[in-house]
Amino acid sequence: MLPSTLLEDLAFGRRIADYADNLGVRDAEIKVRAACDHLGAVLADAILQAGVRYRTVVRMRVERIHSQFPEAATMSGLILLLEQQGAAQFLLWRHPIKMSRFESLTQLLSKEQVSTTLELKVWLRRDDAREILLSLHGIGPKTYDYLCCLVGIDCIAVDRHVRTFAYEAGVSISDYQKLQSVVSCAADLLGIARRDFDAWIWRTVSERGVEDRQLSLL
Repeated sequence: MLPSTLLEDLAFGRRIADYADNLGVRDAEIKVRAACDHLGAVLADAILQAGVRYRTVVRMRVERIHSQFPEAATMSGLILLLEQQGAAQFLLWRHPIKMSRFESLTQLLSKEQVSTTLELKVWLRRDDAREILLSLHGIGPKTYDYLCCLVGIDCIAVDRHVRTFAYEAGVSISDYQKLQSVVSCAADLLGIARRDFDAWIWRTVSERGVEDRQLSLL
């Protein structure tokens, strides 16, 4: 017999899966989320994404880093570039808090001898990686899981889009890891890779927001 917590996760997961099914997830073209191979772009993405509009603020910065700074794809190239021009110019960012977090994350991973996104993927799978990252000021569980998604590790990064989607499905859970477990269960029930389901939820909720804003202008 399954423990009550697992049964509860399964029941909530089924609720979210059914809601996604009703919205047409099985008929949708689920885009396989490509893993990024540019270390500087991955770290910038992970640090900048919190609390801002991704489409209009983060995406263009990440794409710029990827296209204009190929040398920053490795840790040695990234550190040299930061020494030459600074984090503000590299990120096109002025607020000191996120610049400080980016520099701290870069320094930590350099100390951990992470040189590429492939090495980052291996490092993130270490038993102590989550605890080490969470020891950095301003780095929470969502940033850790988001980094995992960016480099190709299959997981759910619980953000406001995931919380909104779960709430609409009738699942109101405040605890991060509990909600992550439930949404992961939903992805498994649907037979969709967790990181791809995460991306589908993000697109579904964010595109609805765009449509609502457009309607409000009519």
